Amino acid sequence: MSTLTLHDWTARAAAIIPEGRAFIAGAFTDARDGGTYANLNPATGAVLNRVADCTAADVDRAVAAARAAFDSGVWSRRTPTDRKRVLLRLADLIERDIETLALLESLDMGKPVAVSCDYEMPMLVDFVRWFAESADKLYDEVAPTGPGTLALVRREAVGVVAAVVPWNFPLDMAIWKCVPALVAGNSVVLKPAEQSPLTALHLARLTAEAGIPPGVFNVLPGFGPTVGQPLGLHMDVDCLAFTGSTETGKRFLAYAAQSNMKLVWLECGGKSPNIIFADTSDLDRAAALAAQVHYNQGEICSSPTRLLVEESIADDVLARVIAESAPYRPGNPLDPATRMGAMVDANHCRTVMSYIDKGRTEARLALGGNRVTIGSSDNFIEPTIFADVAPDATIAREEIFGPVLSVIPFRTEEDAVRIANDSIYGLMASVFTSNLGRAHRMADALKAGTVTVNTVDKISPLVPFGGVRQSGNGRDNSLHAFDKYTQIKTTWIEY
Repeated sequence: MSTLTLHDWTARAAAIIPEGRAFIAGAFTDARDGGTYANLNPATGAVLNRVADCTAADVDRAVAAARAAFDSGVWSRRTPTDRKRVLLRLADLIERDIETLALLESLDMGKPVAVSCDYEMPMLVDFVRWFAESADKLYDEVAPTGPGTLALVRREAVGVVAAVVPWNFPLDMAIWKCVPALVAGNSVVLKPAEQSPLTALHLARLTAEAGIPPGVFNVLPGFGPTVGQPLGLHMDVDCLAFTGSTETGKRFLAYAAQSNMKLVWLECGGKSPNIIFADTSDLDRAAALAAQVHYNQGEICSSPTRLLVEESIADDVLARVIAESAPYRPGNPLDPATRMGAMVDANHCRTVMSYIDKGRTEARLALGGNRVTIGSSDNFIEPTIFADVAPDATIAREEIFGPVLSVIPFRTEEDAVRIANDSIYGLMASVFTSNLGRAHRMADALKAGTVTVNTVDKISPLVPFGGVRQSGNGRDNSLHAFDKYTQIKTTWIEY
C-alpha cells in the first residue's frame, strides 16, 4: 500500500513531465507532419502535455518497422525462454515504476490514484509475469496418424499485431493485448486512446529498457480516423486486437474485409446483469458488490449495470445498495481517500448525463443523478441508481459507461433468465444464490462469456475474459489468449 499523501501526489503531479511523442523503431519521435494535440487532465481541465497527433504516414512507418523486426527474427526467432527473460524484466520495471504509472493514469483519465497504485498496477505486474512465464510452457502437438507418418501441429506467430485499446483502463488493456502477442514472438503496434496515451508511452520506454529490440514494440498516439482506421485497413497488419465500443468493433471487421482479411479480435460493449435471488445467504455482501458498479466511475465494459432483484427482497436490497454506494463520492483523484474520480472528459460526461436525464423519464431516481463541480472541473457525476426500471427502458438496454445502476425486479427464475438474456450483449453475468442447483442452471442458461456466482466481475490471468454476441469474440487472458496471436501450421512427414 502506498503511503503517499495528497500533498505528495500533488507535488509529484506538478513535477512530472509526461512523454508525448510516438515510439517507432525503438525511439521516440514526432509525428511525420509535426502535428500535436492538447492532452487534458479531466479532473482540472489543465493541459498535461502536447501529444503527437499521428496519421497514416506514421502508421506506415510503425508497421514497416514492426514488419522488418519480425522478418529479421531478432525477436520472432528468439527462443521462448529468451523472450520470457526479457518480459520478466519488463514486469520488474513496471513494478519499479508503479507510482509513476499510477499517477500518469490518474492524471490522464481521472481515476483515483490510490486505487490505481494499490490495486490495479500491482495486479498488472502479476499479469505480465504470468504471461511471461507461460512462454516456454506452451507445447505443440503430434497428431496420432499411425506408423510411417508424422504430423506435427505447431503454433506460429501471426506477424504484425495492431492493438487498439480504450481509455478506461489504458495500461491494463495494453498489457492484456500486447504482452501475449510479444510472448508468441509477434511485433506490435499499439494505439492508445487519444484521451489516455501517457501510460502506453511510458510502457514503450520500459520495453526498450527491458531489452525488447527496436521495431518489436511501437506506440502511435492519435485519433481513430487517422490512426485506428489506417491500422484496420493496412495490408501489412496481420492481426488486430481491439477493446472498445461495439460500433467501432464493427468498423474494424469492415476494414478487414476491405483490406487483407486480417484476423480481428474484439472485446466490445456490455450491459451485464447481476441477479440476486431471495435465497442469497449474505445480502449485505451482495449489496456491497452490487455497489461496485460505481468503481472506476462506472467506466467498465463488464460492469454489472443491470441489477435484477427478486421482488420479495427488492426494497431491502435497494436500501442496502444505496447505503453501500455512500463511499463512492466524487473527489480529487490525487486524494488517497477518493474512491471515485472524474469522468474521462467533458464529452463523455455530457453523454452519461443525457442517459441520466432519460432515466428520470423512465424510472424512479433513487440516488444521485447530478453532475458535480470539484475545483475547476465539472467532469464529475454522483453515483446514480434508478429503481423500478422496466427491462425495455433505454437505461436498461444501452451501455451508459458511467456510474448508473438500473434496478429491475423479477418474480421467477425463468423471468430472471429472460430479462438477463434480452440484450445484444453477452460479456459477463452474475448470480447470487445459496441454491447449488439454481447456480448451475443459471450459469448454463445465461448468455455471457463469464458467469460469476456469489461474486461479480472477477478478473484473473488464469481464466479467459471476453464476450459473446455483440460483446465480441476471442478471449483475453489465460492460455486461450495465445489463440489470437498464433496460427496453427501442420507439417506432414512420411518416412
